[in-house]
Amino acid sequence: MALHPSGSAREEVELLQIETACFSFIVKGRPYHPRYEGLQTYRSLDFHDEMECKADGKEVESIKVFDVDHQHLVLLDEGPFRPIFFEQTTYQFLIIPKNDRKVSFHHEFHLFRNAVSELNVGSQSLLMGQLNFGSEVGLSTFEVRSETETLLTTTIEIFPAKLDYKEDYRQLLNEVNDEIYNLSYHFLRKTHLGATIRIDGQPTMSEFYRLFTYHFDSFVKAITRIEAQPHHNLQKTYELERADKVKRLDSYSRKQLRKNGRLFVEHPMGLEVNGKTLLPSKALNRQMYVVYNTPENQYIKWMMERVVEKLIDLTKQLSSRSRYQAVDEFAVVRSEVMEKLNALKHKLRTPFWQGIKATPMTQFNTVLQMAPGYRDVLHIYLTVSKGLALFGQQYQMSVKNVAELYEYWTFLKVGQILSKRYLSISQDVVSATSNGLFVNLDASKSASRLFEHPLTGEKMKLTYQKREWNPTTTQLPDIVLSVTKKGMNQSFNYVFDAKYRIDFAAEESYYGLKYQIPGPMEEDINTMHRYRDAIVHKRQGPYEQTAFGAYVLFPFGFEEGYREHQFFKSIEEVNIGGLPFLPSTTKLVEELIENIVEKSPSELHDEGILPQGTKHKWQSELDEFVLITNVSTIDNYKESLHKKEYKIPINTLPRDWRKATHLALYVGKKVNETNGVVCYGRIEDISIRDQQMTFCMESWQSIDPIKPVRYGIANTMMTTLTQLREANELPELFMKSKEEALIWKLLRRVSDKVKIELTENELDQATGIRHFTVKDIEVKVKGTKVQFRRAGVIKIFERDELTKSLYKIFRSLVTMMKE
Repeated sequence: MALHPSGSAREEVELLQIETACFSFIVKGRPYHPRYEGLQTYRSLDFHDEMECKADGKEVESIKVFDVDHQHLVLLDEGPFRPIFFEQTTYQFLIIPKNDRKVSFHHEFHLFRNAVSELNVGSQSLLMGQLNFGSEVGLSTFEVRSETETLLTTTIEIFPAKLDYKEDYRQLLNEVNDEIYNLSYHFLRKTHLGATIRIDGQPTMSEFYRLFTYHFDSFVKAITRIEAQPHHNLQKTYELERADKVKRLDSYSRKQLRKNGRLFVEHPMGLEVNGKTLLPSKALNRQMYVVYNTPENQYIKWMMERVVEKLIDLTKQLSSRSRYQAVDEFAVVRSEVMEKLNALKHKLRTPFWQGIKATPMTQFNTVLQMAPGYRDVLHIYLTVSKGLALFGQQYQMSVKNVAELYEYWTFLKVGQILSKRYLSISQDVVSATSNGLFVNLDASKSASRLFEHPLTGEKMKLTYQKREWNPTTTQLPDIVLSVTKKGMNQSFNYVFDAKYRIDFAAEESYYGLKYQIPGPMEEDINTMHRYRDAIVHKRQGPYEQTAFGAYVLFPFGFEEGYREHQFFKSIEEVNIGGLPFLPSTTKLVEELIENIVEKSPSELHDEGILPQGTKHKWQSELDEFVLITNVSTIDNYKESLHKKEYKIPINTLPRDWRKATHLALYVGKKVNETNGVVCYGRIEDISIRDQQMTFCMESWQSIDPIKPVRYGIANTMMTTLTQLREANELPELFMKSKEEALIWKLLRRVSDKVKIELTENELDQATGIRHFTVKDIEVKVKGTKVQFRRAGVIKIFERDELTKSLYKIFRSLVTMMKE
């Protein structure tokens, strides 16, 4: 195991300190992660992520957070702060009472609730415990309570250490949820993310619990308001009574008297009719009654009963547990749900609701939409019947840990890579199963996708958790890609195993001294050897090995530097190794998959491993080119968006325009307020007329404007699709050479604010890059040399080191930033 830098013991500090009138709340730990090789290295990097931290409570005196830049506690109001809480890191929680009031620690995750417990130190009693968030990231909320009263609510943000939180993690979640929208969700874990309402989809009980818990008090309050002022109808009834008791006759009563002459008797005080004085002896007396059994109240009761049914189902799910589960992890939650369930049942048992028949409605009238209480119950019911979408503000939603998400994502992403280049012929993309609370990929049967090569007709099958039976033990790799070649009875199987683990090759560590570059764990590489050797098949005789290669997929965001790693080179030598794989790091995996599918069966079968020298063939041009053109007028801009086409004079096109598969529009400040490169699209067709080239587009896709920052485009220029998607400022699109692109990627590793100085203000007229700047470091390419300059300190590297020893240059850059 790697030793921490000298002085690291002193780097365990108070990260969060909250003082109230009743107690002190303290969180201690190290404000960095081992990937940064100590606090000093972390401080030198120029990232601009901001950590969310908030606290609210009674009699709060001060809230202080550790500031990485100043290396001491500062008031929360002086933020924002850089991240100090990370996954896979242990933190110590202390709650020190200041008086005799008894307090307790609460968190929605049951193991966290039990981890912080009471400890007696001499005559003083305090709460203490250690919490580790494992591979879960996002927000985590803690409460300090006294009996049923909440004294303090604190929320901190946990950052991942193996991928970029704002980019890779969010994209990973989105890509998983694009397949099945709630596949990433879980129930009451260590962390949560913000969420908002999602209209479509089939919500799980986990989503229902989050929504109904949030709205329960408002739901009950609205029902109580209906009970106090219910909508009602007046119902008329008629009873035959003595005439002296009837106060007033309405038209219906008079009509009945006219029809029933037998009710009249002679009376001296009566009315003269045909020579007789008559009075009615009896008549129909009208009475008005208030009736609450209206369609509106019937529908309110129907909604209440549906909610009760869902709560009963939720209670059953929370009560079911495995026989191997010693602790009832949902006991507290189940008690809270039962309390809400009983409150609604009590409402339904009251005389008011007992006299109403529950009936659904297909159309909502004005009473349901506008009347106080009614509109609230309807709105809440419709809300809790929907699902949740991540990255909102109003609700909380727990998600699966990053390791599990990463495993799901690798299978889905490899499928996407195949579907980009080959025909997808499978209908069932992925199988999922639900335990009632949340959704998982169905591991009871292998989920698989089928693809076909558009030219050769050869088939590819991608399988998730394919069980491989052999005479000894069953193998269960995460992903198996089986390629069936023409004229071959057997398939060529390649194993991809997702491991959310990485060794960062810390200085003086065993891994650092041996490999120098971060990479997959050695034991994971050994597992790949086992997979390839153990996956066999029997064909009318002895068992034969059918796995031709096995690869660890691990989270690392620096592809070019990793090419020098031994476990990358081993793929060429023995077809076993590791590849970095993240939403922003897919090129090496794409190259490998392309190589496997495109290679002839004789090459794969005869050697059993990739032939020598195939590394050079992997440098295929996977990136697509983009032609960027300057839009001269606002009318041209609007017309191009409307007609999905754009015309460019032939004499302004660059020489290599034929490489372009996409067209992007650059809008100047004089044309539109939102200026820069604002949209792009794939070119569908090209035609020539009157010395103009007309580009017909499939569609336009808007992007965050790539800002000009003192530069512009006079006519047209070429760039790559990757540069277009990653650029924030116009000069970043200029990189012409591989070395320039490598420098830019190198600098983007340590800062999200890289400046580029060009020789001219118009990109299509510029002849080169003068220099790059990150923080106060200037980088120039001069002939065969690359120069780094900072405050008079100069470091010079050979140009070819960018392709041979890029990771060493990266380490030197980090050292320069620390100095």
